[in-house]
Amino acid sequence: MIAKQPKGYREGRPYKFSKIQMEHAMNLLEHHTYKQVEELTGISKSTLVRAKRKRNSELQ
Repeated sequence: MIAKQPKGYREGRPYKFSKIQMEHAMNLLEHHTYKQVEELTGISKSTLVRAKRKRNSELQ
């Protein structure tokens, strides 16, 4: 028997950065380089690239 999962339960590792933090970083990327945004926010370049790719695919 499988136990019931609480509503809103997600398997896997939780995100390190909130949606607000990632949105702020995406806005900074419009006028700054990845390196500059990485230094300002502490979010790695690979995470920024992944988030930007995901954001672009959602807009299409």
